[in-house]
Amino acid sequence: MSGARIPPIQCLLTFEALARLRSVTQSADELCVTPSAVSHRVRQLEEMIGTKLFGRADFSLTTEGAEYLAHVREGLAMLQRFPGAAGTSGKRKLRLAVTPTFARAILIPRLAQFTQAYPEIDIALQVSIPLLDVVAEDADLMVRFGTGRYADVEHLCLTKDSVAPLASPSYVRENGPFEVAQDLEGAALLRSPLEPWRTWFAANQQNWPEPLEGSQFNDIGLMCDAAAAGMGVALVRLKLAQPWLENGTLVHLGSNTVFSHHVPSPHAHYLCWRTGAMDRWECATFADWLQKSLA
Repeated sequence: MSGARIPPIQCLLTFEALARLRSVTQSADELCVTPSAVSHRVRQLEEMIGTKLFGRADFSLTTEGAEYLAHVREGLAMLQRFPGAAGTSGKRKLRLAVTPTFARAILIPRLAQFTQAYPEIDIALQVSIPLLDVVAEDADLMVRFGTGRYADVEHLCLTKDSVAPLASPSYVRENGPFEVAQDLEGAALLRSPLEPWRTWFAANQQNWPEPLEGSQFNDIGLMCDAAAAGMGVALVRLKLAQPWLENGTLVHLGSNTVFSHHVPSPHAHYLCWRTGAMDRWECATFADWLQKSLA
């Protein structure tokens, strides 16, 4: 073994706690030491490895600090794996409840980045469909789409979005041209309680009632698939519609017209959790990663 010094375990534990909690006082309470001991241990670690770990007074990590944190957590996780503990991987379990189209269009394409950065965390992904009361009650973290007024959970805003009418290229060719809002009269408007047409109508000064006829869907992804199959025009959040827009199965109804203007959705996607969940570093780590990934 080389003569390089290994940082004391108490310094590594203190660094991990401070990076997760971003509070000297809370870290001291968790580790049962004084706040001055927390500061001393972090300085000792920085001097040993010759790298500044925290960049600002809010204890945000430097680039080197974030990279080192991943190694520290991996090492600590390895130390938690006891010999003879058959059938235990030593990994942290994180249960996520996510709405179907958010998972398909936004989360899954990014998730490999997280699992590669944090191999010590196992993700259990569950589908949540609030409109049908399909809710993962035992989830650690939940993604909801709505107003953000949630009295039962703590939450943070992940991403806001805009809506626009989309249809298949063949539907636009056969039923267009679409140049002004009135051109939607007579079109087959696909409906979803998750995305009422009144948002777009009001933004375009159309005093039209919410459509009462036409195919209806309780999942945005299914509605996108239906629109891509030529069933009609769907009002869709553009970030959720990205996979269909990228492969060309859905398009805007027109360029340089009212249909190319994006209307802000009154709702947003929120990450939600019950009080105390963020005390677990796997929850805090995933929340921080997801927020930065979507920024």
